[in-house]
Amino acid sequence: MILPVHIIGSSVLRKVAKEIPKDYPNLPELIENMYETMYSSDGVGLAAPQIGKSIRLFIIDASPMAEDEPELENFKRTFINAHIVEKSDDMMKFTEGCLSIPDIREDILRHTTVTIEYVNEKFETVTETFTGTAAVILQHEYDHTDVILFTDKANPLRKKFLKRKLAQIAKGHFEKRYKYVLGQKYR
Repeated sequence: MILPVHIIGSSVLRKVAKEIPKDYPNLPELIENMYETMYSSDGVGLAAPQIGKSIRLFIIDASPMAEDEPELENFKRTFINAHIVEKSDDMMKFTEGCLSIPDIREDILRHTTVTIEYVNEKFETVTETFTGTAAVILQHEYDHTDVILFTDKANPLRKKFLKRKLAQIAKGHFEKRYKYVLGQKYR
């Protein structure tokens, strides 16, 4: 089932996500719905807060980018209760966008390498290190579980410029390409 994406202004995007137990209700169905939602929205990642659930869960499938970046060919993962345990000092600039902030793309500085510990959909503990574009995508989705949107990381001058555009998006002034929710208060 395709779920609506919460747009900037929705309070769930500003609530710290909580870890979930192995017996979280309907978890396999939720994960399946998240992938279906991501694919229908032409995204490469989706975090649970973006679909109104304040839990530490995000998914990534960057394989559509493999034509330009072959190392992403098999980069499809489900991350549950994830925590970044190590970040490189080296940084790279990457142009990012977000399903929760449609019509905006910004150059954001990210760590070139990150090591993350998480449990997969079978609740097996996994520790992996990602570099380059994979690390950038992972950090973007991970940030959603820690109440950080990519525009929060824009340089201060760009943030000032974006403020009015973000307010307009929160009111629904953007190109509608997928199901969405505006301004919903998290309960």
